Amino acid sequence: MISTVASSPVVANPLIVWFKIRQNPYPLVMQCLAESGLMAFFSRSSAANIPVNMDLAKKLGLREETYSVSIPLGATINMAGAAITIAVLTLAAVHTLGIEVDIATAFLLSLLATVAACGASGVPGGSLLLIPMACSLFGVSNEIAAQVIAIGVTISVIQDSVETGLNSSTDVLFTAAADIAERRKA
Repeated sequence: MISTVASSPVVANPLIVWFKIRQNPYPLVMQCLAESGLMAFFSRSSAANIPVNMDLAKKLGLREETYSVSIPLGATINMAGAAITIAVLTLAAVHTLGIEVDIATAFLLSLLATVAACGASGVPGGSLLLIPMACSLFGVSNEIAAQVIAIGVTISVIQDSVETGLNSSTDVLFTAAADIAERRKA
């Protein structure tokens, strides 16, 4: 699970940024990870990292009217790491119980986890409390879901730190990509 969350900022996010700005995204990605992701990793709070992201956006020369809205909004609803956590732990539980999962159901789980992750904002380990909802999609009992949460709690220090680093660094990364692309149009 941690490898999935950790691969997102170096594979998926740079691809998204490249499609938006059409230039090498890695200098921007690495700067966002170093200056925003690292601080968020240790604080484990996207909300506490808002001032760090605002300072980084100013340092990158982004327009204040853009980042003053997108950074706080991203800290509230940009929870890709939480969505990954919900989906991976739910799939692990379902696989352990021997329940077959087809592509359509996995897609539905991903969609459910993405929407549900928005409710995990500002609470360290908040994504773990949404696992019973995702498990109910497969008919998994609350008792089993509680055991999955217990497993999640045992790895939560590292998992939540990596998750928050991903969430917070992408707030400023995607703000920068949108701002760069918008400036090129003008």
